[in-house]
Amino acid sequence: MSLESSEDPRRRRLLDDPLAIRAMAHPVRLDLLSLLGREGPLTAADAARRLGISQALASHHLRQLAKYDFVEPAQGKDNRERPWRAVSTSQTWADADLSPEAAAAAEVLEQLMAERALDELAVWQKQRAAEEPAWRQNAGIGRTGIYLTRDEFVELEEQVQALVMRYVDERPIDDKSTRPPGSRLVEITRIVVVHPPDESVAEEDQ
Repeated sequence: MSLESSEDPRRRRLLDDPLAIRAMAHPVRLDLLSLLGREGPLTAADAARRLGISQALASHHLRQLAKYDFVEPAQGKDNRERPWRAVSTSQTWADADLSPEAAAAAEVLEQLMAERALDELAVWQKQRAAEEPAWRQNAGIGRTGIYLTRDEFVELEEQVQALVMRYVDERPIDDKSTRPPGSRLVEITRIVVVHPPDESVAEEDQ
């Protein structure tokens, strides 16, 4: 596994260790990582209260996350307080040369993240009617199908990532001082799938 330079404000981690990927693929651990991203350093007791779980359970999962370098101890107000902070604020495995074992672990993690995104969509749908038009009209699900060459596909993905990374760079998620007034947490889950080659098109190219 590898971490990008600590000078990178995104603290973006490339995951290629199947043990680390499996360690992350747990609902409570994903909740903890999300919470530490939103709130910054928290003690196990504070995290447990916010998530509605026991302190013992929060402590256990924080230790497991620490074992695989997802979180680490942070400076407390005094010697009795022992908060945790997120080491990396985003993780990716898309660019990693995954072993079959790591690829299988990534599939489990992706499925879990997709299920969580659907849960969040259901929550949004319940509150959407009460939102201002700008929030309401630009959130939810959109679907588009287009034919692209391999190079066009790569270019499109790079452009989309560049748009998102602009804000990720300017506003590290765990740095509250970078959040402008009126800003809200926006979670973007993109599911991009590539279909098999169209046989009719392939025959025309021969």
